[in-house]
Amino acid sequence: MNREIRRKIASGYPMLVVLFIAQIALAYLAVRSAQSDAIATFVLAMIASVAVLVCWAGFMMVHPNEAKVLQLFGKYVGTARDPGLRWANPFYAKVSVSTRVRNFESSKLKVNDANGSPIEIAAVVVWKVFDTAEALFEVDDYAGFVQIQSESALRNLGTTYPYEPHDGETIALRSNQNEIAEALVKEIQDRLTTAGVTVIEARITHLAYAPEIASAMLRRQQASAIIAARKQIVRGAVSMVEMALDELAENKVVDLDEERKAAMVSNLLVVLCSDESAQPVLNTGSLYT
Repeated sequence: MNREIRRKIASGYPMLVVLFIAQIALAYLAVRSAQSDAIATFVLAMIASVAVLVCWAGFMMVHPNEAKVLQLFGKYVGTARDPGLRWANPFYAKVSVSTRVRNFESSKLKVNDANGSPIEIAAVVVWKVFDTAEALFEVDDYAGFVQIQSESALRNLGTTYPYEPHDGETIALRSNQNEIAEALVKEIQDRLTTAGVTVIEARITHLAYAPEIASAMLRRQQASAIIAARKQIVRGAVSMVEMALDELAENKVVDLDEERKAAMVSNLLVVLCSDESAQPVLNTGSLYT
């Protein structure tokens, strides 16, 4: 694999002065040799002028958060990262690679979660190039590679975890956003290491059931919420009935046999667990008549 080689490239300002002076001096020498019919001197001055003109091609501007990948006749020779005006071998091919932080949002992908339910999922990925040689030479188009591999990792993540937790499942896409984000970063980074790219952050931006089952899943969520609420109500009602019986027995307010206790428990549970206000019925007779 191609690994980045940092190259210290000379500042271009001293070379700018040298080439400017050389260009003027050679032009003056060529004119004087032509006037004095010194053909050999004139030819040498013209050859030197061409060489100086070629040297002007060695200048390059390196912007902040940008790198210049240098190649000599197809061979990678290094990467210049120091910003400013620089001068290098004029025969170097210079390719600019941005090292700025970038981000993109994936399209909405339709996948089946771990329970087989169709869902729609999308994510935003923040990334940057850390190895310019790998980014340029190991993959054909590193920006497109990042997008395709990120969407592939997102699909795999969507099939690994359920949309919401059921039956003791600990991690779900909807309820564990931080854990899912960490898993997504790792999944994407494993695929992009060979491209010289590091993933800074990845988070899910869209998560929903597919339209064909959205209404059914909404009813399921509502039913689950109702069941959870009913469990809490019944648990509280049983606790209150138990407390009432204990208080009655401890304070010796009334001595209840098992049948009367059962009737009292039934009445209290109906009152405490009912959705509507209880309507009392007055009993003018005995419990046994």
